[in-house]
Amino acid sequence: MEADQQKIRQQIESISHKIVVLSGKGGVGKSTVAVNLAVSLVQLGKRVGLLDIDIHGPSVPHILGVGPRYPDVTGTDDGGTVLQPVSVDGNLKVMSVGFLLEDRDAAVIWRGPMKYGVIKQFLRDVAWGTLDFLVVDSPPGTGDEPLSVIQLLEQVSGGIVVTTPQDVALNDVRRSVSFCRKLEVPVIGVVENMSGFVCPECGKETNIFSTGGGMAMARDMGVPFLGRVPIDPAVVQACDAGKPFVESYADSPTSVAFRRIAAPVAAMDGAVDS
Repeated sequence: MEADQQKIRQQIESISHKIVVLSGKGGVGKSTVAVNLAVSLVQLGKRVGLLDIDIHGPSVPHILGVGPRYPDVTGTDDGGTVLQPVSVDGNLKVMSVGFLLEDRDAAVIWRGPMKYGVIKQFLRDVAWGTLDFLVVDSPPGTGDEPLSVIQLLEQVSGGIVVTTPQDVALNDVRRSVSFCRKLEVPVIGVVENMSGFVCPECGKETNIFSTGGGMAMARDMGVPFLGRVPIDPAVVQACDAGKPFVESYADSPTSVAFRRIAAPVAAMDGAVDS
């Protein structure tokens, strides 16, 4: 166990910042936020890796249009293996269990120890190289996967908590903030996703799911609020087409919102490219 942990330390020692994107509730668009955050950081001149640890619902490869494809594997002198992360447009390094599934309809039926094992392998054996940021997309809740990756990383730069404005989501997401505090992970901030809908025809904004709940929750819990991301039908179209939204619809209000959210994260690493 200690030998594995030492190898993980060596493998990730050239990663400056490890960011975990999490939420206490499913269906809040967490993977969409994680992908567009990672791509926005690349656009700001950062070297970025994206690790998808949503073992049972790995959607990152589909959102990026790069699955399924098995990563290149090479052997080492000590009998181990090295996995090369999948490169997206030569800029973003990605790893997901979704790359390992020959059938995209296959169910991953694993208990906790197997999930822990593959997360450990993704940190121990993947050649991430030198990165400014490793963005980790974790599954909903505060269970095995986010707990495992935080413990294996040992030093996490911070967590980004994603919610929607409704009370039913906010009540669960509060637990994610408490989870971070329990594990001594700084909360970088809260993102309120699906916050209002701006009509592309008339420009009128309608609060379908209400708005402001994420900001109020962040204020109540004493954590930063990173911003609101409005509903945009083009987000669904981009995800289904496997094209990052912030690249395909760069001038939309939703892309502007993603870039505003990415800016303070990028600032953790100093100056950014204009």
